[in-house]
Amino acid sequence: MSSKITVLYDTIRLEEKLLIESAKKNDIPIELVDCKKLFVDLKKNTYDFQTVLQRCVSYYRNIHSTATLEGLGARVINCLNTGLLAGNKLFTHMLLQQAGVPTPDATMAFSKEAAIESLEKNGYPKIIKPTVGSWGRMVSKLNDKDSAEGIIESRESMHPTYQMYFLEEFVQRPPRDIRAIVIGDKVAGAIYRTTDGVNWKTNTHLGGSAETCKVTNEIEDICIKAKNTVQGEIVGVDLMESDDKGLVVHEINNTTEFRNVVRVTGVDIPTQILEYTKKMSR
Repeated sequence: MSSKITVLYDTIRLEEKLLIESAKKNDIPIELVDCKKLFVDLKKNTYDFQTVLQRCVSYYRNIHSTATLEGLGARVINCLNTGLLAGNKLFTHMLLQQAGVPTPDATMAFSKEAAIESLEKNGYPKIIKPTVGSWGRMVSKLNDKDSAEGIIESRESMHPTYQMYFLEEFVQRPPRDIRAIVIGDKVAGAIYRTTDGVNWKTNTHLGGSAETCKVTNEIEDICIKAKNTVQGEIVGVDLMESDDKGLVVHEINNTTEFRNVVRVTGVDIPTQILEYTKKMSR
């Protein structure tokens, strides 16, 4: 087995800095490659990529670089299928549903007229999400027909991606959700992300706070099952505690952020990621 690990990135976030620090501390050789500066001959593996830890934030840069490197024989973590499936909320929802993993109820509408008709039939409030996106961007709560028409109409002039209307139930739950980091067949750590009391979203960069969440057998089982539905190896699984259904998975993150899990729990996530990648290298 080769010990060469390439960390492919397009933005140096705190997560990538933690991976670099861990590699130095634990004497794990890594090679950093900025995907924005990368061009690859599709007929030969010029750079001798072997095992690649995929850390590109951009969905499109992520899946296209993964397809390129896998096509040239590299071992990429996570693989192309994970990037494609986890990166699209509709794809993720359908796979979770087929696997029997509880998810929020959702409707897919393929035009603005169909979206409004669905909302009028099924009632408010609902959450509208772009099928591709992260950090809570362009995720809105639709409280009534006026707000729905305004938000949906604004998306009609955007990229066609935003004209596919993924409408999700507004889950009745405590004012928090759970972010769990899965590495291989283990949940390495988990946190509660609690709203700031003003914004209903729990994203910590929008003001939410974080505290340790005990990883129960139930949480571990549902997270491993969710990871497997998208053929993932290292993912972040987001869950809510529904008043009606119990734990439901509402998102799987391919190139997951883990800074708050490290900060709050003290678990050495970056070292576990590198050790796993090293173990899986070839």
